[in-house]
Amino acid sequence: MASKAAYKRLNREYATISANPPPYISAHPSEANILEWHYVLTGPPQTAYEGGQYWGTLVFPHDYPFAPPAIRMHTPSGRFRPSERLCLSISDFHPKSFNPAWEVSTILLGVQSFMTSEEMTTGSVSASEGERKALAARTRWWNSTGGGSTDRRLPGQQAAGSNRRGFGAIKGGDGGKKFKEQWPELDEENWKWMEEQKIDPQTGKSLVQTSCAPEMEGLRKRVGGSAAAGLGAVVDGGAEGQGFVRRNAMYIALGVLFAYVLVMRVVKEQ
Repeated sequence: MASKAAYKRLNREYATISANPPPYISAHPSEANILEWHYVLTGPPQTAYEGGQYWGTLVFPHDYPFAPPAIRMHTPSGRFRPSERLCLSISDFHPKSFNPAWEVSTILLGVQSFMTSEEMTTGSVSASEGERKALAARTRWWNSTGGGSTDRRLPGQQAAGSNRRGFGAIKGGDGGKKFKEQWPELDEENWKWMEEQKIDPQTGKSLVQTSCAPEMEGLRKRVGGSAAAGLGAVVDGGAEGQGFVRRNAMYIALGVLFAYVLVMRVVKEQ
């Protein structure tokens, strides 16, 4: 339960950030708990995250602003492990370094700045620019379908089995329920976008394509350090995405060597 000081401070900050939101940032507290804030970062132009819709949470302690919040980003980004607490100087990993003068907007600008850097910390992962761009293109689908765990279909789409497990879904996927509860207008926009682009809600792929787009091939390889519910689970990852030759390189090399030795023996016997 929030202290009186925290309640008063967070209400004031909500009024401020609503009236003057920082560039590419939206945020609001949960109706049920003022200590739980939901934010959406829009990927800034000229970055690997351009146009992406990155949803996360700030969970403040009862004695805020004298202690920092826990910071998480739920949407797979190629920068952070989904839903894992981030170790930043503005997060609850470093309470002694937190300045009570910092506000919600300061914290979110710090998250945005760290996201567009390459510095590593607890909760961050490494990925190529191509992988991050491919994930950015799927963020709206991921947020509104719970990573493909939704039962909802597009108008005229044939019935198919839903992806209950979800690709990169939060704890098995919720069909996009949590995102819709906090961001109903964005959720509606996302579904209109999926309908216009003919994106399959269960897979995130185009309904008019027969194979993956070229830019998605980079996602078939699990990004180092990602959790099972992270980048490697966002797409049909694993060994299927690797080529036959790459997976069997050792056996092929041994076969070639054996064939060479056999040929040389035949030549010598002649």
